Amino acid sequence: MAEQQRGYWRVSDGVVVGATQAHIVWTRAAYPALVEVASRYHAVITYAELAEAVQEASGVRTRVNQRHWIGKVLSLVILEAHRRGDPPLTSLVVNAADGKVGAGYQEVLAVAGQPPLADEMDREQHAAAARLACYRHFGADLPADGGTPALAPRLRASVQRKATSSSAAATSTTAAAAAPRPPAICPTCFLELPATRVCDSCGETIAP
Repeated sequence: MAEQQRGYWRVSDGVVVGATQAHIVWTRAAYPALVEVASRYHAVITYAELAEAVQEASGVRTRVNQRHWIGKVLSLVILEAHRRGDPPLTSLVVNAADGKVGAGYQEVLAVAGQPPLADEMDREQHAAAARLACYRHFGADLPADGGTPALAPRLRASVQRKATSSSAAATSTTAAAAAPRPPAICPTCFLELPATRVCDSCGETIAP
């Protein structure tokens, strides 16, 4: 049990397996799992969900946090998809917290011989287009227009909130700038002052 707590093991017999062997076994489980996700239009899967799915399907488990090994599995998936001529299935895998594919997506570009994308949102838009290619390739039920690229739901909601907030702030600023200046009032006669700011009634001059 102590060895299992530190490493990887088969659930069926408790035999400890090496990390490299576990990664290969999980890659074999990850591919069909991602193909299933790709069969559902605009579906995505989180890194944590995929990590649990491959352990459940393969019968090989670990207590090592998925952050330390899921990237290795996805690297193998990227190479296998490229070898098969399939769209990049790893574009379907996003972070649960923000809905982003993250910096690791650069490996998809590298394997395809494309330059890296320095801008984060350029990378996310590329991944959105890659997901659409996956939905089309793996038989998702698409709308009549063939479907459109889309950011993952959590990221899309975040972008929309920011856009709404920016629009509201811009509207508020414009309204404030356009608001008419209140008229100057003589503090003695309580009459509205002319443009000269000299009261016609008492002659008092009011500074601007």
